[in-house]
Amino acid sequence: MIIGIPRETRPGELRVAMTPTNVAYWTEKNVQFLVQQDAGSAAGFADADYTSAGASVVKERTEVFAQADIVMQVQSFGANTVNGDDDLSLVKAGQVIAGMMDPLGNSEVANTVAKTQATAIAMELVPRISRAQSMDVLSSMATLAGYKAVLIGAAAAPRIMPMLMTAAGTLQPMRTLIMGVGVAGLQACATAKRLGGVVEAYDVRPAAREQILSVGAKPVELDLETESSEGAGGYAKEQSAEFLQRQQELMTEVLAQQDLVITTAAVPGAKSPILVTTDMVKAMKPGAVIVDLAAERGGNCELTELGKTVVKHGVTIIGPENLAATVATHGSEMYGKNMETLLGHIIDEDGNLKLDFEDEIIYSTVIAHDGDVPHTMMRDRLGLPALAVESPEADAADVDTPAATAADDTENSDTKAGDA
Repeated sequence: MIIGIPRETRPGELRVAMTPTNVAYWTEKNVQFLVQQDAGSAAGFADADYTSAGASVVKERTEVFAQADIVMQVQSFGANTVNGDDDLSLVKAGQVIAGMMDPLGNSEVANTVAKTQATAIAMELVPRISRAQSMDVLSSMATLAGYKAVLIGAAAAPRIMPMLMTAAGTLQPMRTLIMGVGVAGLQACATAKRLGGVVEAYDVRPAAREQILSVGAKPVELDLETESSEGAGGYAKEQSAEFLQRQQELMTEVLAQQDLVITTAAVPGAKSPILVTTDMVKAMKPGAVIVDLAAERGGNCELTELGKTVVKHGVTIIGPENLAATVATHGSEMYGKNMETLLGHIIDEDGNLKLDFEDEIIYSTVIAHDGDVPHTMMRDRLGLPALAVESPEADAADVDTPAATAADDTENSDTKAGDA
């Protein structure tokens, strides 16, 4: 079994799919690795580190694809919309391609890979069950995005985060509001709290209240009906126009008191809901900052511009792109662990490929196989006829209630993560 790790090609993508530590784990199990030259250098992992871990480093990308049985990527087909399709001609029949593919936002990727006769594993579709937690890339990358969002917001603000009592007077702490308390939102709450801010958080899901309190933040409670706000798997559910309008009216007064607002609310495969309108921005303090982690899905703020920092009505609005890649070393370590765990589900004890479609993890993540699309949801999105085989039922005892998932697919965000 040969695993290939090519260098990421999307501009700004600094992570690598597996680190030398992940490689060493599997080389001890007699699995071979081909790593493209400088694949990990931007994340702080030198070619010599991979060689020491037992991998072979090759110069040409074509060699990686030509020899590998499994190709591991961070942003693969579908996710890398800039130049990802350049690799299509390198893919061979029977090969497994694993990585983030944005299958809900770009469903055609399933057909695209199916035409190559290769197998595509979309990591964003890892089910939220206990035994799959260690390969949940959306949660991993959303954690980093939530952390980094606070640092970006704090750096852009004209005030400091903590209270400071000095001979020159007392500086009041920055008031921070997190909107959408998924994995990224919870990490943003915890980070802002550690920096000394006064932290409040809001989420439409009733279950989020306890999670907000657990990280030291104060829940913002609005007079809204929220029983239908949470969908399958703990993800935030798309709300009606009437609900969103009422929510915006009640949030205007809350936003007017904030110095920093971080929005993370996203619905998998759908445009991000507008939580902060132009009128709400106008009501905010001059010098306030908004960091919109849902920017890659259209943004939670009406005035967000993807990849840009703009000032509108005296408020700085930041629409970051691919935040997890800006923490490339730890981003690679977390993503690499996710992929290391995945290999345990697709390689048997003898080092052979195994794809057990009775396993919920495999069934949920394989979107292309043997020239077809075996994934029920993807077939429905593509307008393909239903397959006769039903999806395996999840073991109710195995299902975990996620810590929170208001915007976990912003990482492809890429932080699609992702949370935002």
